[in-house]
Amino acid sequence: MIAAVHQPQYLPWLGYFDKMHRADVFCYLDNVQYKKNDWQNRNRVKTARDWQWITVPVCYRYPQKINEVSINNNVNWKHKHLQALITNYSRAPFFKDYLGLLEATYAKDWRSLVDLNIHLIEELRTALKLAHRPTVRASDFDLSRDPTGRLIDICKSLNADTYLSGQDGTRYMNMERFRQAGIRVVVQDFKHPIYPQVFGGFQSNLSVVDLLFNCGPKAPDIIAEVAEDIQKKGS
Repeated sequence: MIAAVHQPQYLPWLGYFDKMHRADVFCYLDNVQYKKNDWQNRNRVKTARDWQWITVPVCYRYPQKINEVSINNNVNWKHKHLQALITNYSRAPFFKDYLGLLEATYAKDWRSLVDLNIHLIEELRTALKLAHRPTVRASDFDLSRDPTGRLIDICKSLNADTYLSGQDGTRYMNMERFRQAGIRVVVQDFKHPIYPQVFGGFQSNLSVVDLLFNCGPKAPDIIAEVAEDIQKKGS
């Protein structure tokens, strides 16, 4: 069984869902320190000129964990995000197919950043036909505090014999400890696909909503093809 672990991000990019596609079970790493100015409360969308950030304002005090960070609702961020998506993607061929999902999300009263992020990821992975793959939260387990031990404990808790690491994961992981624990480590090695976008001129590493708005029902196949190409090269 392959396990993947990642912090809950806001409207994540394609590589996040590629990880979900390649894993048998996915763990939201919600109980580690929140990173300011990272991907946990913001992401990028395409514009007519280039791209722009959409950021969820938060109330954060170092060293709070991700699941302790609250949203600053004194700022009308939900209206701004929805308007940014409408302005930039209303001409995308499948925008209306997913507008309702976002309108329903932004209509709710969100207090916790992690709850917002996981709700959106769960909705998006359903749209990408990945809902059959189970997800869990790291905060539901009793885990080691050091990075490598935490990941090993998650794999053991999920009965996983393989850990799917991100491309930068091996920089901080103790590979010998994984070997001693009998857990194989596989690196994701994600290659970003190119697909049609509004405004022309392909821009990579955007929120996955860009793929959904532009490609609609073909989006799950595009993510699956990336994973299949990687598996073929590795075999």
